[in-house]
Amino acid sequence: MSMIIRVKQKQIAQLISKGKRLDGRELTETREIKVEVGVIEKAEGSARVLLGKTEVLVGVKIEVGTPFPDTPNEGVLTVNAELVPLASPSFEPGPPNENAIELSRVVDRGIRESKAIDLKKLCLEPGKKVLVAFIDVYVLNHDGNLIDASALAALAALLNTKMFKYEMEEGEVKVKPGYTPLPIQNHPIAVTFAKINGKFVVDPWLEEEQVMDARLTMTFGKDDKICALQKGGTGYFTKEQILEIANIAQEKTSEIRKLVVKD
Repeated sequence: MSMIIRVKQKQIAQLISKGKRLDGRELTETREIKVEVGVIEKAEGSARVLLGKTEVLVGVKIEVGTPFPDTPNEGVLTVNAELVPLASPSFEPGPPNENAIELSRVVDRGIRESKAIDLKKLCLEPGKKVLVAFIDVYVLNHDGNLIDASALAALAALLNTKMFKYEMEEGEVKVKPGYTPLPIQNHPIAVTFAKINGKFVVDPWLEEEQVMDARLTMTFGKDDKICALQKGGTGYFTKEQILEIANIAQEKTSEIRKLVVKD
């Protein structure tokens, strides 16, 4: 560990022990969130999210495909994440690395386990033809907490999605005039915590991530039930800390959900 990292870690830890953070936030305060939808003209749905300086773009495409053998009556969901090299000096061109794979899996799990999309309604002909929802996540600027920004952008993009009206006629898929929204039935929101010297903070920015002991992401559905968990880092969380985090996360997800789900 370099001397600069040690000094910064000590400074961050000292501030956090006093209930403060380098960027001026409270321990349980998220950065400013901005959401913009319909930003990719050729996608069926899209959204851009700014979480502080972290910027993520998500596009949704709907295509006709074949179902998985074990779920013949359901459409298919697939999530891919790309860490654009311009977004961070640590991102390199080439196939997805472990960070991109983790990011896509956590976003996928939140959508899948919350049953955000009614996949049965994407079935055109059981066992033969279904609709496939491709969710592509592009990280445009990395300033920490890619998971929360990506999960929120994915949900906003899904809610923005308008797809063609597909029907089966004599064994062939036909496209009818007009559009229909994606069948969305849940609204998963992820909130991430970093543990630094025994205390934890909400929405860690990049400098906090560089010195954190561990990370915990909780994804809640609209019913305030946990639908996904993801831990990162070499440190640990006690049972008491996890319960405390869950209470804070439940409150935070309810607040954030209002940014993309209008009553």
